[in-house]
Formats: sequence, C-alpha cells, structure tokens
Amino acid sequence: MTFPTIVRTTTRAIDTFTLWTGRVVAWFAVVLMFAIVYHVILRYGFEAPTVWAYDITYMLYGSMFMLGSAYCLLKGGHVRTDFLYNRWSPRTQGIVDTIAYVVLFFPAMYLFFDAGYIYAERSWEQLERGFYSPWAPPIYPFKTAIPVGIAFLILQGVSELLKSLHAAVYGRWP
Repeated sequence: MTFPTIVRTTTRAIDTFTLWTGRVVAWFAVVLMFAIVYHVILRYGFEAPTVWAYDITYMLYGSMFMLGSAYCLLKGGHVRTDFLYNRWSPRTQGIVDTIAYVVLFFPAMYLFFDAGYIYAERSWEQLERGFYSPWAPPIYPFKTAIPVGIAFLILQGVSELLKSLHAAVYGRWP
C-alpha cells in the first residue's frame, strides 16, 4: 500500500523544484570564487584592491546559505541526532519526524518568514544601500533572499512532512 498518487506527485514535484534550485544556487560558489581570486590577484599582484569584493562575497555567501537551505533539507544535511535516529524503525522515524515538523519546524519557519519578509520589505521601501564600503551597493535584493529562502525551505518541509507521514503510516520511506 502506498500514499495516493497526488501525494507522490506532489512530493516529487517539490523535490524536483528543490533539486533544481539547489543546483542553480550552487553556481553562486563559482562566482564567489572568481570574485575572491580576482580581488586577491589585483590586491597582491598589482596593489590595486577592489572596492566591491567584500560586498559581493558576503552577499553571495549569504544568498547561498539562505537559498540552499531547502536543498540541504532534501539531502538530509541538517543537524539530527543520528546515533539514536538510525536505530529506530522507519515507522518510529516517521512519527518523530511528523511531530517535529508540525510542532517545531513549521511554527518556527512561519516566524522566520514573517520577520524576514518585514526585514526585506523595509529594505526595499528604503532602497537600502550597504554602508560597509565606499561602493555602497544596493542590498535590498540580497535581503530578499531571506524570505525567498525560507519559502523554499517551507515548501521542502511540506514534502518532508508528507514523506514522514508515509513512513509513519506504512512503516517504510517512500
């Protein structure tokens, strides 16, 4: 016995979306690396440091962290007490995961999304610029990665909750 087709289709669609976004966001690391290498070559090779490298690196890394969190959840990369969890039956794992998603994950993600949305909204209203460097880049697009990343994480959480329910009901992971 398996979950209804609509549930399987839903989890596959969400997982595919998360996999795709994770692969796109992974390319941020390449851009980040080139920005750092370019800056280091100019700074130490030609004594002409860039004014934008620091801003680009923290914006790219922060965006990678936020936008890649759903991918990390999909791949099981978040913190878990595996020495206990791995000893449990799939049914017990599913029950514990279901309770954790409903009681802890979704309420926390709602609060984070709400706060992140307000944070990004204010930044857009002010057309906020960074004051950390003479370049003073616009940072409102960067701050938008917070609620977007949390929305991706909530969406992947729905898929993980459905898989957990499957394990709790059927005693095996889909």
